[in-house]
Amino acid sequence: MTTKRESAPRRADIAAYGAVTAAYWAFMLSDGALRMLVLLHFHTLGFSPLTLAYLFVLYEIAGIVTNLGAGFIAARLGLRFTLFAGISGQVLALIALAQLDPNWAIGASVAYVMAVQGASGVAKDLAKMSAKSAVKLLAPQAGATLFRWVALLTGSKNAVKGLGFLIGAALLSAAGFQGALLSMATALALVLGTVATLMPAGLSARRKGTKFSQVFSTSHNVNWLSLARVFLFGARDIWFVVGVPIYFQSVLSDGSSDGNRTAFFLVGGFMASWVIFYGMVQAAAPNLLGATHRSTASLMAGAKTWAIALCALLAALTLGIYVIPASDSPAPALFSTLGRTELLITGLMLFAAVFALNSALHSYLILAFSKDERVTMDVGFYYMANAAGRLLGTLLSGLSFSMGGLTLCLATATAFTAISAWAAGKLRP
Repeated sequence: MTTKRESAPRRADIAAYGAVTAAYWAFMLSDGALRMLVLLHFHTLGFSPLTLAYLFVLYEIAGIVTNLGAGFIAARLGLRFTLFAGISGQVLALIALAQLDPNWAIGASVAYVMAVQGASGVAKDLAKMSAKSAVKLLAPQAGATLFRWVALLTGSKNAVKGLGFLIGAALLSAAGFQGALLSMATALALVLGTVATLMPAGLSARRKGTKFSQVFSTSHNVNWLSLARVFLFGARDIWFVVGVPIYFQSVLSDGSSDGNRTAFFLVGGFMASWVIFYGMVQAAAPNLLGATHRSTASLMAGAKTWAIALCALLAALTLGIYVIPASDSPAPALFSTLGRTELLITGLMLFAAVFALNSALHSYLILAFSKDERVTMDVGFYYMANAAGRLLGTLLSGLSFSMGGLTLCLATATAFTAISAWAAGKLRP
């Protein structure tokens, strides 16, 4: 006799999955917009690449701490509580950042923005852990179906976050820093109120006897997959957080107010396009990888293969950027900088596709490795590793760009993908 988890999903489960997805979409839209707002606003104020990276450091540190404790909190209080706490925290963070006074000293401004970004990081990872864990509990246990559900949630989330980059740049240009933040806070609060009426009363059982020590996984595969995740996302953020946006901003803007506004749209547009494309490939990953006809063991082997492919691609892009000299030509030269920027755009879009397949495989495997009774803790531990990778990438993004420009950013990222491939090779059936 088949159980509910092995058969087709119930209508109630699909409705609950829809409510979780809608809440997660709204959050990630604001998260992408906030990142672009902060990066572009403070770059135009003259902040150095290293200082810009510092603005996101506490955001990533908060993610490490939050993911470590979020699974424990969800096990004790339920996923509905942690999901709503995350969205509410983001609303408060947006309102707090809008209170930044432009007359403050640079040191005070940096400290304040770092603190608010830290609060936003806590909120983001509460929402992220809740949404991903809910998929494990709502989806049928069949491998291909679980892969499709998690790929759809994660892929659509990334596409929405990419749209957030574009919205953030557009709001900054149209409404200014404070106006953009308050508009986003209002919209997210309205979404929270609407989704709260649709969310099922309980997404997971509350286990009051859960101990904090249980958040540390003893699973061989969970631990090696988490290590692979550290270096996979570190590789992306080494160029993504500071290096590439600032490179494009310097190429596109002539330093005037009008030039900055135009650059905001173009930089935000590229970053949005990259993440949206990445999300689309991630959502399609089960079909692209033929997951319906493959075992979990085969997909585990694929995690190493695709990580090696990502490393080779990034190494070729790094070599190309090193060989082709930079141009001193002004903003209109975005597509005529002696081939350097065309190569960068093409290479990064290819990177998006291969990176998306790697990320989709990881997102499926962590749920496949986790047992229902400790899914929130295994997912929390895994996303703690994810946040640790983003923290490393964020720090190295500002540092490597300051020391060696875009070439050093990409070379460091290549080394990270090699380590990720090695760790993925340690997974075993």
